[in-house]
Amino acid sequence: MAAVLKPGWTKPSTILFATEIPPNEKAFSFALATAREFGSDLIILHAYDTLIVAASESSGIRYYDYAAAARSEKHHIEPLALRVREAALKCEVVVRPGLPADEILAFTRERQIDRIVMGTHSPGPIGKLLVGSVAEAVLRTATSPVFIIGPEVVDAAYRSFATRTILCAVSLHEASPVIAAFAAELASQHGARLILQHVIRPQDRAEFLAGRSLDEVEAGMIALVPRHSQGQIAIQTIVVPGDPTEELLYQSRAQQADLIVLGAQGASAFAAITRHGVVYKTLAHTHCPVITLSPVVLAECGSTAENPRPAEAYMAGVF
Repeated sequence: MAAVLKPGWTKPSTILFATEIPPNEKAFSFALATAREFGSDLIILHAYDTLIVAASESSGIRYYDYAAAARSEKHHIEPLALRVREAALKCEVVVRPGLPADEILAFTRERQIDRIVMGTHSPGPIGKLLVGSVAEAVLRTATSPVFIIGPEVVDAAYRSFATRTILCAVSLHEASPVIAAFAAELASQHGARLILQHVIRPQDRAEFLAGRSLDEVEAGMIALVPRHSQGQIAIQTIVVPGDPTEELLYQSRAQQADLIVLGAQGASAFAAITRHGVVYKTLAHTHCPVITLSPVVLAECGSTAENPRPAEAYMAGVF
């Protein structure tokens, strides 16, 4: 069954930029560049801690003033909105009290959002678990693709944020055709070449190949891309044995990838807690942005996978 992709997922008309205060400037630059490329409306969303305290100028008595807190938070975001409007794009600023992950996901259920853009920070030994849990929750349950800018991502302003090469990691299981079709459509929209990569864990090599050569497997991977896309974009396939994260990061640099596409299915609780999952480690070290497709998005696109093999899962934990 062919993957059913919403047009807005690869050509977004409305982008949600989830921000902290102070904003992640690099992540905002990517969000603005994407909005410019597609002429998208950009919504800037910030969820703030409801325990912010404001002081009354007249009495000097400290009290919980949520309206004042909202005004204060919005004041820090307005300069971003001004830059969007100066680019002749529509921009809306939304400030809400509450837990960031809850508010981001709630907003995407209320409005038609085609893409979520978020930034991450350099991972610390313990301190980033709470911040990371925001992105973790969004990645697992978002109803649209999530565009993540990790701490090591290079600012792409020097090349005008052009996307020329897309690297897509596939596991060759149930969700792979959906992920590959999404990546192919992205490549078509950007006029980019597409690289499909599959990594065979050393312990699975004999069983996986079963008499086939790596060249034969690579040739067969072309079938993951819909026929109508095969004639429109340049496609390269790579199958290598090794560690999925190391090989993905190596190829992203060797191929000068501008974007990595990953499926966010099959995460284990252990991977989330210990941060040993592929997506977490990729986001922590990759030099280019990553787009993830949650199990919700994969299911809506036609994937029927309920229990992907843990050994092949490309979802990670918190970051």
